Amino acid sequence: MGGYPEGAPCWADVSLADLAAGKRFYGELFGWAFDEDTAERHGRYTGAYKDGRRVAALQPKRDGRMPTSWTVYLATPDARALAARIREAGGRLITDPLPVPPHGTLAVAADPGGAVFGLWQGEGHTGFELTRAPGSYCWTEVYTRDKDQADAFYESVFGYLGGDPGTPDEIGADFRTWSLPGTEPGPDSAIGGRSLMSDAFPAALPDHFLVYFSVEDCDAAAAACTRLGGRVTAPPFDIPYGRMAVLTDNQGAAFAVLQGQGA
Repeated sequence: MGGYPEGAPCWADVSLADLAAGKRFYGELFGWAFDEDTAERHGRYTGAYKDGRRVAALQPKRDGRMPTSWTVYLATPDARALAARIREAGGRLITDPLPVPPHGTLAVAADPGGAVFGLWQGEGHTGFELTRAPGSYCWTEVYTRDKDQADAFYESVFGYLGGDPGTPDEIGADFRTWSLPGTEPGPDSAIGGRSLMSDAFPAALPDHFLVYFSVEDCDAAAAACTRLGGRVTAPPFDIPYGRMAVLTDNQGAAFAVLQGQGA
């Protein structure tokens, strides 16, 4: 298990009111197993595993005001320095850098539009042990109503290189891919992206990140989500990278599934 370069998505967890119900839902949907020993030692923060490798975590909401949602964490070698850059660029810190020995240091931030994401300075726990395989993380993107603001923020804070995968007419959305510094911008090197929310999105929906998980069969995953008590927000549809759907779990946390190799 190696470390992740700064700005790369390296971890994801979901905050839920009912941890047992979340384990039943995701255990059946993705075939995850859960580390009960870790849950007992670390305040019920429960690691999820696919084929014995770490893929995500479930955590209990500390109070009812916390959102029921997935959070993606971006890697950094220095959480405090990155937090300072976030503030300077117009973002804010929801949780200041907090050591979690011996695993690392975490922080939670929001961009100028309000989209929330995590920071992770890994030590004993550097992040995902499996990605882009069925039942594991494969992609993330921020949905925003102000693309210029979002592009300026992330490209200045993380040095992301923007790529243009096609016009809105060609790909069905105003979309921009982000690649890490030192790479050639484009879909092959992209680690995430930005999508402009159109009028089709509810007016009350704030800027947010969407976390994607790889599946073998998108349509089957959507059907299973409904059977397990969740909802299908966007029914399965084809995109240039495969077939995807946007789902909501049985407690209200939104995520996406992608059948294919990821973006």
